[in-house]
Amino acid sequence: MRLLTLVFTAILLASSAGAQPTPVSPAQDALQDESARDKGPSLPVSLTKIREALETTPTFSLRAIDERPIFRIQIQERQKIEELLATLNFKAGPVPAGGVYMAEQNRIMFPPVDNPLRQQFGAFNQSELLTILIENLAGRYLAGKAGNAISKAERASAVAAAKDEVRVAVAQYCNGQPNLGAGLQICDTPVR
Repeated sequence: MRLLTLVFTAILLASSAGAQPTPVSPAQDALQDESARDKGPSLPVSLTKIREALETTPTFSLRAIDERPIFRIQIQERQKIEELLATLNFKAGPVPAGGVYMAEQNRIMFPPVDNPLRQQFGAFNQSELLTILIENLAGRYLAGKAGNAISKAERASAVAAAKDEVRVAVAQYCNGQPNLGAGLQICDTPVR
């Protein structure tokens, strides 16, 4: 471990030492400046290549400016959704608590004949299961219809209250108009 840290430290020091610029004496710096002036400016690009590119005809024609553009739209979300749905597996049913293998192991270790209370619905006897069944059926069918009847009655009373409120508002408006709103259509027609 120590050897590994020593090697790692040596690599880091060597790379940082190699990255430092070498010191240049003022005399060498002056010599480099004079030789650079003699050669002319050193550019990172070639001027001849730029001139050649400017002399060639452009591939883009200005005639294309007058043409009307064509836009196309392709929707790919449906394909993604279909691919996602194709990967889903709906064949497996609900998984019992503890997993499929645990349920199978419990079935083998505790047969229903010898251990009736260890089964899935072993906490209930037959009369309790019948009671639960009746409660669920009554809640499913009767409570839904009773809830619908109550909501319809509440809606009817809310509609009647809204109509009365509109009737009162129209009457107040008509009473505030000159000649009690004679000639106004809203004042002449009764509100239903």
